[in-house]
Amino acid sequence: MSMRIGLGFDSHAFKKDVPLVIGGLKINHPEGLAGHSDGDLLLHAITDALLGAVSAGDIGTFFPPTDPKWKGADSTLFLKTALEEIALVGFKIVNIDCVLIMHRPKIVPLAGEMRERVADLLSIDVNNVSIKGKTPEGLTQDGTAVAHVVVLLESIDLPNEHKKLTLHADLPDEADIDAALAAVAKPRDISALGRKLPTFDTDDLT
Repeated sequence: MSMRIGLGFDSHAFKKDVPLVIGGLKINHPEGLAGHSDGDLLLHAITDALLGAVSAGDIGTFFPPTDPKWKGADSTLFLKTALEEIALVGFKIVNIDCVLIMHRPKIVPLAGEMRERVADLLSIDVNNVSIKGKTPEGLTQDGTAVAHVVVLLESIDLPNEHKKLTLHADLPDEADIDAALAAVAKPRDISALGRKLPTFDTDDLT
């Protein structure tokens, strides 16, 4: 079994007259977070952690902020792409640990609901999601929110029972081989296969 660790970070400034979304959770607050998408810094940091764990680049590689089509985009879309990337190379999430740093709103009262939302988006047990809130004491970032994320991945292996079944599978005998060869040699009607003819005249297309 192979293990991977990913580290994610993101920060956004607070901005009036925009909705506040953190961890896929809409929060009632007078200010939201400025950003090219919906400003969800937690999902952005999780996305970067997942992509980094499998050396797939970062969120800007897939969704550049210079591309207008991602303006106001839902950050759950970014997260789904990162989940596809880790699954593609054969990994799954073990657990995730998140730290949110901001003066307001207070994260501790929201942490339970936020953990459930993140767990649902990641399709993992809520007990494998940790979200902690901290205040930026001694730091000059009153109008900024910061997120740090660490994720642990493990490789996906076939269960041992599947391996045993494959190892001890019966080898084909001569009768099996003869039957297979006869099936291949038998002529078959292939007229129904292949691309169908168009139902309209393509010359009419403009």
